[in-house]
Amino acid sequence: MTYLGIDIGGTKCAVIRGCGTVIEAKRQFATTSYEETLQNILAAAKELFTDEVAAIGVSCGGPLDSRRGVIQSPPNLPGWDDVPITVLLSTAFDRPAYLCNDANACALAEWRYGAGAGTRNMLFLTFGTGMGAGLILDGRLYEGITGMAGEIGHVTLYPDGDHVGYNKRGAVEGYCSGGGIAQYGQGTARQLAEQAEAGDPAAVALYRRVGEDLGRTLAILVDLFNPEAIVIGSIFARSRELIAPAMQETLAQEALPAAVSACRVLPAQLEEQIGDVAALCVAELGGSGYAV
Repeated sequence: MTYLGIDIGGTKCAVIRGCGTVIEAKRQFATTSYEETLQNILAAAKELFTDEVAAIGVSCGGPLDSRRGVIQSPPNLPGWDDVPITVLLSTAFDRPAYLCNDANACALAEWRYGAGAGTRNMLFLTFGTGMGAGLILDGRLYEGITGMAGEIGHVTLYPDGDHVGYNKRGAVEGYCSGGGIAQYGQGTARQLAEQAEAGDPAAVALYRRVGEDLGRTLAILVDLFNPEAIVIGSIFARSRELIAPAMQETLAQEALPAAVSACRVLPAQLEEQIGDVAALCVAELGGSGYAV
């Protein structure tokens, strides 16, 4: 099978033709105004479309209504207010089209083709600019009644915390994300990782704190969902050696021992390809309700 995948981001968009990790063709462009970006998406999709394309998948940041295929004013996409993207695409190309939250789409990608392959109960954490999660439960993507399941970044980690995430003081995203790390006021996550790798004591201590906070967050997820694996992308995948020791120590202290022993914490495998594979997975699995 061949599919079209569309990855809509706040700074750039991509249209991809392929299946799984096999990318046949790709067009990428900057995200500008709503009108211009939508026209660029449709133009690129028209250029890459062939008769062999079976379905179209869209990965986009929320909020959105995946069941109706409507993008609902994501904060990083001004002007995208109640856009019926799947109707627009299915009308234009006479193919089924599906929409999925980007964290959920990435969970599908890592589950099918990455670190979570072979599991039936797996969680994916973005751990990039923000912190979100995609939940694969009993072999199926779980989205919740309004499509907002897995918003671990909004959960309160410190009731009196001085960091803000998801516009909420003390939330997980205020500590376990690129934006959260920057709130320490000592630099970006990448800059601090480079300093820690060079042996800077303050940066090493900061990343240990990040590891502890991530461990507390994982303990909540492990106790709630009892997964086989938790796959973590972006900052964790790049800086695993700095984060993992304190993370594992805190996770072991705070979660149920039997659940911890059954769960592997793994770095994401798809790296820079994950957005492309995620959009293609939405097309591939959309018709079956994201189940295998």
